[in-house]
Amino acid sequence: MRKASITRKTAETEISVEINLDGTGQYDNETGVGFFDHMLDQLSRHALIDMTVRATGDTHIDDHHTVEDTGIALGQALVAALGDKMGIRRYGHFALAMDDTQVSTALDLSARPFLVWNVDFPSAKIGTFDTELVREFFQALSTHGGITLHVDRIHGINSHHIAEAAFKSVARALRMAVETDPRTAGALPSTKGKL
Repeated sequence: MRKASITRKTAETEISVEINLDGTGQYDNETGVGFFDHMLDQLSRHALIDMTVRATGDTHIDDHHTVEDTGIALGQALVAALGDKMGIRRYGHFALAMDDTQVSTALDLSARPFLVWNVDFPSAKIGTFDTELVREFFQALSTHGGITLHVDRIHGINSHHIAEAAFKSVARALRMAVETDPRTAGALPSTKGKL
């Protein structure tokens, strides 16, 4: 029921996204950017959101447009799948430990996008992947998904672990926020009457 499909085509990229908020974390992601695919797999698995992503982009230049535009399309799909947001928990938070790293996420599906990003990486690259693109992805997801998103690296020394912990932490917080709350009887989680 809470499903969405989005296709986004520009002169730089062509992205298609399918999500099911009530899934089991099944994923099939192919963006042409190997490390990014691995991160999207983590996002799907730990949010329990079924996700299929297909992306082609100008990766002969760099991975920036592909990563950012995928974040845009996923954010748009999230908004479409959530619909009127009746009965959702709305808020989510998760502190995730991964080896040397801990990343904490708090988010609100508020329709008021805002990103607070306190995540530094000790290296500029993870393999061939630019670490600055992790923030670019979450900025796009936050903006187009209408998410107030706060992500904080508590500690960490390995860039791969930091990136992966960020994706997993956001995923676990998102899982909490999109869940339906049996106590609300389908009511909107706001006193404003609209989210």
